[in-house]
Amino acid sequence: MHIPDFELERYFARWEFAAPYLLCASDVEGWRMADLLALATPEDRARWENLTLGYTETSGLPPLREAIAGMYPGLTPDDILTFAGAQEALFVAMNVQLGPGTHAVVTWPGYQSLYEVARATGAEVTLLPLREDTGWALDLDALEAALRPDTRVVVVNFPHNPTGALPDRATFQALCALCEARGILLFSDEVYRLLEYDPEDTLPPAASCFAKGASLGVMSKAFGLAGLRVGWLACRDAELLARCRAFKDYTSLCNSAPSEVLALIALKAKEQVLARSRGLLTANLALLDAFFARHADVFHWVRPRAGSVAFPRLLRNVPVARFTEALIAREGVLLLPGDVYGFPGAHFRLGLGRANLPEALERLEHFVRAGGLDALG
Repeated sequence: MHIPDFELERYFARWEFAAPYLLCASDVEGWRMADLLALATPEDRARWENLTLGYTETSGLPPLREAIAGMYPGLTPDDILTFAGAQEALFVAMNVQLGPGTHAVVTWPGYQSLYEVARATGAEVTLLPLREDTGWALDLDALEAALRPDTRVVVVNFPHNPTGALPDRATFQALCALCEARGILLFSDEVYRLLEYDPEDTLPPAASCFAKGASLGVMSKAFGLAGLRVGWLACRDAELLARCRAFKDYTSLCNSAPSEVLALIALKAKEQVLARSRGLLTANLALLDAFFARHADVFHWVRPRAGSVAFPRLLRNVPVARFTEALIAREGVLLLPGDVYGFPGAHFRLGLGRANLPEALERLEHFVRAGGLDALG
């Protein structure tokens, strides 16, 4: 297999643990171990304290799969397969579903692995652009026009990384109906699901909509538990899950036993866990709204509808990578230039979920007010 370098991850490898202020993180502030364990039921606290550090079941800890299935109406634990993070689930699913002579349609801009893994299988990939001038809306007509007789997979990601876009329910249901009518697997990256700013905007999971809908989930984003490396695929296509399970024998084989128990604790207390995440996003989004209103001559802000990321655009005649490099050098604040998505223009990804966003935003404001951008022009 030949696959290009993952530009976003290479960028983070350079900066993520060196920058004092990560203003582009896609996850929500991580939980402290003691705080998470304090949420455990007596049964799960005992499970944790008596844990044996041996191999685990390939499909995942049964109570964990039961808790995950509870988030997907109509699904059972047999419809859930866990992985060492969402990345592994994506890698496995694309490899069992695609190959030479097949075709996939993938929304873009987006997380690079959503399309590069598909390409690396030998499949042809059509990128479906989302456009800022439509509020990053999903264009169903363009998607339908991109479909071919050999299309095996449509890949979407809503709430969307990096724009925070979210289609309405009617559009999403029409997408599901289109894929169902053609027998196409809808691979729905839903790792930011449950972070909708208005609960009424929450879409049904693809896995609950039709048999060939597959929902990708993870503990990293909405639950603030990226360090657990626990993800899953939810799907009622038993044959697809069986092939994924067999392929997983060549990747992680099974999950970390401690991570499974900690994920179970979080999911059983998911309302408390999600309330913390949503509280952070609500407070930070208010600060960002005010910031972009003050600097409307410098940045264009399409307000996200859900999730923990946004994709503003720099309005100055300065390459966006020069802006982000100067910001990290002068203020210690890291933003993610749109270049890492291969996306043209002057967009950059901004993260909404970290507790130190107020301090990071103050430093960004200082950079703007002190003429940092003018010095680059």
